[in-house]
Amino acid sequence: MAGSPELWARWGDFGKFETRGMKGGEALILELNRIVYSSGISSPVTSKRGLSARLRYLDSAAGRQALKDQGVSARTIRSWMRGRSKPSKANLQRIDSAYWARRRENLIRSGWLKRHLDNDGRGRRMEIYPVDQSHVPEQRFRSNVSQRTLTVRYIWGDLVDAYADQNEDLVDEIWDDVISDLDSDYNAYSYVSSVGIGA
Repeated sequence: MAGSPELWARWGDFGKFETRGMKGGEALILELNRIVYSSGISSPVTSKRGLSARLRYLDSAAGRQALKDQGVSARTIRSWMRGRSKPSKANLQRIDSAYWARRRENLIRSGWLKRHLDNDGRGRRMEIYPVDQSHVPEQRFRSNVSQRTLTVRYIWGDLVDAYADQNEDLVDEIWDDVISDLDSDYNAYSYVSSVGIGA
């Protein structure tokens, strides 16, 4: 992720001294994925219940298109929907991928994800976990970098739009806005181990 030109330069040659982590924007995308993927069908696609639920969810023009986008033919889709054949292991994975792609699109299109994160204007609590310095030589260790917690408001609409468009550069810029609330320490959180959103 490229991001804002100065954002990632603040750690210098990141990883040079065995600091481990990822860009804050990348951690933010992973956390949004967690929220989306934890809100859907919990039964695995390999179970009868999980497969049936996914096929019902995909039983629409948009759902069939999502399956076609995964490389499934229209004839095969019709056969599954009518219960005439069972998907192979490879096709189970295609069904699962189509389900999650469609679910993500629906949560974004319906406005649910924005509303959920905005929380009626109250925002969401965010925990920022600093980079892993366990392998950093003692003389290079930054002792002032600790876990931080803050309530984040106002960014959620722009963030979900950037997430929907898979615009990693804009997510990087939004992350820069988030960490600017961390006073003078904010440049230490350009890279993180992970991010948690209380949602």
